[in-house]
Amino acid sequence: PPGPPIYVDLAYLPGSWSARTVDEEFFRRVRSLCYVVSGDDHLKEGVLRSLLDALLTAKHQWGTDIQVTLIPTFDSLVMHEWYQETHDRQQELGITVLGSNSTVAMQDETFPACKVEF
Repeated sequence: PPGPPIYVDLAYLPGSWSARTVDEEFFRRVRSLCYVVSGDDHLKEGVLRSLLDALLTAKHQWGTDIQVTLIPTFDSLVMHEWYQETHDRQQELGITVLGSNSTVAMQDETFPACKVEF
């Protein structure tokens, strides 16, 4: 139902078939400081571009100077292309995209990681 937007610090964007439910209306209503794009699967890859474009379109309509961080948890050609093609627009709207190539070494393992502070 219609109503005011919801503000959160961190929102995970769904993967697999549920990724199709993330559209412009989702980003208008769920306004987050950080969006985590997880789920490196072929289903999400198919809708990833429209999901990212929906964020740009909705963020333009927020009307506030809220900085947004987009955190992908996987490497994707679609994400790289979107980043390059829309970089100026991201800067205008206050959207920062973190790289997915950071790693942390703990004991005998190395794994991808990202530190987010609020």
